[in-house]
Amino acid sequence: MKLEFNFHQSGVIPYRRKNGELQVLLITSMKRKKWILPKGYIEFNLSPFESAKKEAYEEAGVIGANETVEVGSFRIKRSIGVCDIKVYSMEVIEVLDDYPDKELRKRKWFSVKDAADNISIPEVSGMILSLNEKVRK
Repeated sequence: MKLEFNFHQSGVIPYRRKNGELQVLLITSMKRKKWILPKGYIEFNLSPFESAKKEAYEEAGVIGANETVEVGSFRIKRSIGVCDIKVYSMEVIEVLDDYPDKELRKRKWFSVKDAADNISIPEVSGMILSLNEKVRK
C-alpha cells in the first residue's frame, strides 16, 4: 500500500490596471520554466491569503494590497499525494527590482487573455478569465 498525503497550498493572481486594461503577472516555474502563478504551502502562522502574498513577494517581487477575493481552487496530483490550492486575487501596489527568487525565475505582465492562454492548468486559465468580474470596483 502506497501512502498518500493531502497538501494545502495557496496562490495569488497578481494584477494591475494599465491604461484601463487589466494585466496579470505570471512567473516561470523553477524546473520546467512554464508560466505559473506565485503559490506555496500555507504557513502555520499565516492565513492562506497572507501566505500567498508572501510567496508573491518571494517569487515575483511584488507587494500586494490587503483586499482580496477568493477566485477559486484546484487540485493537482503529485507523486506523494494530492495538493489542494486556493487562489486569491492580489492587486499589485509595488513592483520590486530586487527579491529572493530574482535569479531563479522570470516574470512578465500579460493581458488577461494571454495570461490565460499561457497557463497550462485549465482551472487556473478559467480563474484568470473570470478576474475582471471578480475584482470590478
